[in-house]
Amino acid sequence: MIDSHIHADSRSSEDFEKMFVGGIDTAISCCYYPYKISSESVLVNHMLRILNFETKRCKSYGIDLKVALGIHPTNSLKSNNEIFKLLQQLIDGKKIVAIGEIGLEELTNDEIINFKNQLELADETKTKVIIHTPRKNKLKVLKEIKSIVLESIDPKLVIIDHINQEVIGEVIDEKFMIGLTVQPQKMDVEEAISILTKYGFDDFLLNSDISTKPSDPLSVPKTIRTMEKMGLSEKNITKVAFANAKKYFKI
Repeated sequence: MIDSHIHADSRSSEDFEKMFVGGIDTAISCCYYPYKISSESVLVNHMLRILNFETKRCKSYGIDLKVALGIHPTNSLKSNNEIFKLLQQLIDGKKIVAIGEIGLEELTNDEIINFKNQLELADETKTKVIIHTPRKNKLKVLKEIKSIVLESIDPKLVIIDHINQEVIGEVIDEKFMIGLTVQPQKMDVEEAISILTKYGFDDFLLNSDISTKPSDPLSVPKTIRTMEKMGLSEKNITKVAFANAKKYFKI
């Protein structure tokens, strides 16, 4: 199985052991710093920690950790030259599988500028992007995200993440890949399965988004095993278990 969105730097080694035993072979760790950032150097150091330290830590527990790096909307700064320089180097060196997670949270001017600039970089380099949608004012912010994305980048390069039943109608008819986050206070196993059985399995990725928030490192295996118990098609289960993510990220 592949967990398509985690925050490895926020979790214990015991969580990685649980994930591997539960069936997770590969995970994608995204960039998010859970405290106010005072300078670019803080975020650069955070990115390098994920890339150089967390990948080794996960490997020691059996998980192949892939990395997505970018400026989360809550980490937006007015000056990001150093960060963009690093992202360009990592993209050129094929060190990251996506720019992420990026997006909008409070719809501030700095957020919007950073979001557009990262989408421009992704479109120029044909790099995938993992886009965060917030818990608060989700539909309003998602509408703004969608508008900017469709003006800025090939939608086939875009994952719109943390989508639920209330907002899926806003994105289901576009060419986005859609992330379903099975996490306490976001979405339970039953809601994820309900979306998949209604809209199909081709355009979806499953993730736990384990982070500093209440999280379940086994939420992806629990979702997959529940579908197996329900007798859903093995072909369809395979798509969201790993095949979609493997093909999309070329991992």
